[in-house]
Amino acid sequence: MKLYGSLTSPYVRHCRIALLQGDLSAELINTNQEQSAQLTPTKRVPFLSDGDTLLSDSASIIRYIREQSQQSFLPTVEDLDQFCFVNTLLDSAANLFYLEKFGLEHSENSYTQRQQARILSSLKQLEESPQRYKKFDPLNDWHIRLACFLDWASFRHRITIENYPNLQLLVEAALQNNAFAQTRPTE
Repeated sequence: MKLYGSLTSPYVRHCRIALLQGDLSAELINTNQEQSAQLTPTKRVPFLSDGDTLLSDSASIIRYIREQSQQSFLPTVEDLDQFCFVNTLLDSAANLFYLEKFGLEHSENSYTQRQQARILSSLKQLEESPQRYKKFDPLNDWHIRLACFLDWASFRHRITIENYPNLQLLVEAALQNNAFAQTRPTE
């Protein structure tokens, strides 16, 4: 099994956590934007190859990993909805990160303003409904996705969670999980 991606990517991190939790091994191949553009039609990371299986989205990769280790992946429609909610938040933050990286200021147009507003309203919603994640379960993939997002967004200086005490508690709880702590991005 080969997992292609960047060590700082929150999407890749979630896949790495699933691998560790499932006690599965995979070769991690550090892949940049140029390489991913050549190796996969989606031109993004992560992607996974395992024999004849080629998966090009973190959600399908995590499901595959969970199935390989006889673990569940988003067993309820509510879990799936929360995972999708966090993915929307993460996608908006990643889009703004890359737009700024390429020199586009996000305050200049309605699209990027909407992305920023989506991030803020989503964080507010998550902060105000902590009952959904107060009991952090390391096998609950939407909790892991949220913790990966929050840790990445703080690492990349996209957001600060100092005004979100419930979200801070989630990250602190996640850091008690060995797989989450072991995959934390560093400079």
